[in-house]
Amino acid sequence: MTDAARVVIIGAGFGGLTAAKHLEKHDVDVVVIDKNNYHSFLPLLYQVATAGLNPADVGYPVRGLFRRRQRVLFRQGEVTGVDWERRLVHLHEEDDVAFDYLIVAAGATANFFAIPGAERYSYPLYTMSDALRVRNHLLSLFEEADAKPSLIADGILNIVVVGGGPTGVEVAGAVAELVSKVLDRDFHDLDLSVTRVILLERGESLLAPFDPDLQEYTVQTLEKMGVEVRLGTSVTRIAEDRVVLADGSTIPTRMVVWAAGIRAQDVAEELGVERGAGGRIVVEPDLSIPGHEEAFAIGDIADIADGSGGRLPQLAQVALQGGRFAADQILRTLAGESRQVFHYKDKGIMATIGRRAAVTQLAGGATIKGYPAWLAWLMLHLVYLIGARNRFSVMLNWAWNYLTWDTGPRLILSPEEPPPGADGGAGTESAASARGHTR
Repeated sequence: MTDAARVVIIGAGFGGLTAAKHLEKHDVDVVVIDKNNYHSFLPLLYQVATAGLNPADVGYPVRGLFRRRQRVLFRQGEVTGVDWERRLVHLHEEDDVAFDYLIVAAGATANFFAIPGAERYSYPLYTMSDALRVRNHLLSLFEEADAKPSLIADGILNIVVVGGGPTGVEVAGAVAELVSKVLDRDFHDLDLSVTRVILLERGESLLAPFDPDLQEYTVQTLEKMGVEVRLGTSVTRIAEDRVVLADGSTIPTRMVVWAAGIRAQDVAEELGVERGAGGRIVVEPDLSIPGHEEAFAIGDIADIADGSGGRLPQLAQVALQGGRFAADQILRTLAGESRQVFHYKDKGIMATIGRRAAVTQLAGGATIKGYPAWLAWLMLHLVYLIGARNRFSVMLNWAWNYLTWDTGPRLILSPEEPPPGADGGAGTESAASARGHTR
């Protein structure tokens, strides 16, 4: 490193990498810190979870992005706090990292809303590890049902998805297609018509930020695919073998995908700064952290005012624009110029439901649904995916899947022990331990 100002970026997500790539062109030293040595393309994690793509298709090594930029370094580590007075970032069992400017872009994690059993027994989908865990368990259930059909009566083939936002809709649609178009041909001697994919949403509509016409289209499309959509349905407890609803009814299941909401990553709690809704870091209009003008918070971990009394949504576009903006403010400060106010440019929102079915709502209010929206969704995600090899691989996989209905890696990498059946076996707690799914 040189004597130039050092900018430390916590998090190698959309916002953090955007800031680093903008700063690499200028006379500053940059250190990117992340607990993983790769960037995950979060919008496509659900396809890894449902055996549509390989992990390497949606992950890219951070060091590979900056191999020609010697002033951008990467540090793999877990941030445990910040010494604001000495300007040091503390890492778990590693040396501290000094900074002149800091950008906190650590993202978000699942919010279980203190629902009993949710954190222990459900499967969130916000990291690459989560996606592999979902895929492993999902496929294991079908293998177990094939080996021991008596488990079907206990709900082993009931797949419950909690949360009717984009992630919940995409997972429900992808699982329904996986079962009806792929696994149904894989398991010749198993009647998969008994499989149930159930999407639970406590609100009165799916995709709450979208136009009502798109919401209705989404419900109709999912139901045509065989998904049971239950609106106005709240979960009060999750056990190893069932979901308990607010009306007292239960759904027998051994697979609950949690897509009901997110909160700021735990690192936000370790910084000793003001936090808002969902544990997000409160920021000034220039995205700096109050009381620490040398530090910025961006993306999902930041609580950013939208200028109308609300808060900006936790979307990739907010992170991308925030990353570039925070980098610009550091450069302006170094140049002796005054800082600006962050203004988010809404570029619209979209979600895919299944093959040839998606919804798009543009910033001006115009809406697109069906096949045109699906094509737009495919193209946009290819554009934002990092790495030419990744783009080619994803495009090739999508084309193959579209032509053959033969999805990708249906691999169980960590075999699970069968759950207890109707004829007895281990109890609830011991079965949970046997499956290796305790949190």
